[in-house]
Amino acid sequence: MAGPVQRLRFQEVKSQPQNIVLDYILLEDPWTKAFRDVLKKHDYVKIRSQRLQGLVLNAFCLRKHLTQLRLIEVQYTKTGFGGMWGNKGAVSIRMNAYGVSVCVVNTHLTPHDHLLADRISDYNTIVTDHTFTAPDTSKILYHDYIFWIGDLNFRLNEEDLTATEIDLLVKKKQLKELLKRDQLKMVMKERQAFAELNESVITFPPTYKYEFESQEFDLKRRPSWTDRILYKVNAIDIYNDVELNAEQHTYKSHPNYSVSDHKPVTGEFDIAVRPNVKDYIVEFQECTMEENFISYKLQRDFTPSNGDWIGLFPNEFSSLDDYIIYEYVSRGKPTSTLSEPHANTERIFFNDTAVHSSEMYCLVYVAQRGEFIEILGVSLGFSGRRNSIEPCASSFM
Repeated sequence: MAGPVQRLRFQEVKSQPQNIVLDYILLEDPWTKAFRDVLKKHDYVKIRSQRLQGLVLNAFCLRKHLTQLRLIEVQYTKTGFGGMWGNKGAVSIRMNAYGVSVCVVNTHLTPHDHLLADRISDYNTIVTDHTFTAPDTSKILYHDYIFWIGDLNFRLNEEDLTATEIDLLVKKKQLKELLKRDQLKMVMKERQAFAELNESVITFPPTYKYEFESQEFDLKRRPSWTDRILYKVNAIDIYNDVELNAEQHTYKSHPNYSVSDHKPVTGEFDIAVRPNVKDYIVEFQECTMEENFISYKLQRDFTPSNGDWIGLFPNEFSSLDDYIIYEYVSRGKPTSTLSEPHANTERIFFNDTAVHSSEMYCLVYVAQRGEFIEILGVSLGFSGRRNSIEPCASSFM
């Protein structure tokens, strides 16, 4: 499993009202849960999700990097029916990681060959209306790194080519001839949409439209590269300690995936970060498990905000939704000593049946400030055995 951060996007997840209500009750849709179960085995934790009807974006991070993520924020923009409906639009997750800002946007734009102008309009609406609260990165294109992915729905121009003729050219591997007709490349060149972004060379067949459970095109529609991954690196020399760079290692489709009329596309990137940037981190010290509460010492040299909370999690948690119980910081009864003026002993109370002596747990410090969250500290694991005192120093720095 490559990469410290994985971002998964889904299109056309079942979005009938009954499905959305059920997913809300269960906290996540079945696709997200399935990927979380797989990625958990590789020590990934889901940090945020954003959904707009059938459009879903998830961000997962390797556990050891969690405390280096800052200003994690989600957003969405509707473009369906003039912005009134979320069947089309964009969802995004932005964050700072090791001193650089990253924004990932997942979009589902207007379909059909002849509605190119609507796709251009969708893009410009998203770029204009999509707004974040994070300082200096209020817009998508203000970030150090932008990754724009999804079913962009651009088709092939010149309808003199029939679906059958396109299929024949694909079978002859004449992809370059077809890509000359690609609407997305045309609007990028003419600076009508996506002109600020880049795309690696396409070497895979059109991703739409296929027969279900098949690798053959459904020739009721003209095959096209609707599913794309674009990216941008801003101002490579903005920092003194690093030259920003995004190196793409793969850009491919997955033809063996056959439960959709699209073939999914994936890309792997390495980006340059600022390893010498050290963000503030909360350090957990000693944990004491009592009958119905956990006492812990918290070493800190900053002032918590009102929204900060500490949660009790299973030690192998795979999502920030996995907390068993939480307390807002300083709602317990803090005490301090003269020898450790910055170390407070605080408590998290829980129901007697919530914690089992045979299980392992950890504490997670989450700063929740306005629209964004930050994971400032994760303790080492400790047992649920009552009346035990164990070290629970932060598990990574």
